[in-house]
Amino acid sequence: MTTDHAGPGGAERAERPGVLRWLYYAMGGGLPARYSPWVLHDTTTRTWGLRHVSRALVQMAVPIALVVLLLPGPVWIRLMTALGGLALGLIFSLAYMTETTENRVKRAGYTPGTAQTVRDRASRDRETRQSERRRAAAAKRAARYRAREGR
Repeated sequence: MTTDHAGPGGAERAERPGVLRWLYYAMGGGLPARYSPWVLHDTTTRTWGLRHVSRALVQMAVPIALVVLLLPGPVWIRLMTALGGLALGLIFSLAYMTETTENRVKRAGYTPGTAQTVRDRASRDRETRQSERRRAAAAKRAARYRAREGR
């Protein structure tokens, strides 16, 4: 997947990292500079929250698996412990979601606040498009109503 984004050096084509690089990135590692536009895309696209949660789940997968596999005791206790740890980890991750994504973007070479600025701009653009669609639909309904009334 490639997308257009302005990187630290201007407009660039976003190159998606491979599976191993993505796993490294998901675990908190940085990516080479050529992936900077993709990092910005990853942290600002419409599904950025879901992407953040998927990275958090990847980070928690190893400790959760170790708890389930290595703790002594009945399986149900190990599974409930893992579930509790997963819930707490997700709560913590969601609480610091914007800070974490800003840190990723900063490590990719962008100035602090870039991700939030891009998300805000995209949100305003989306709201403008939706407003225009609603206005056009209302005008169309009004025209149909006037036509039915014979005006």
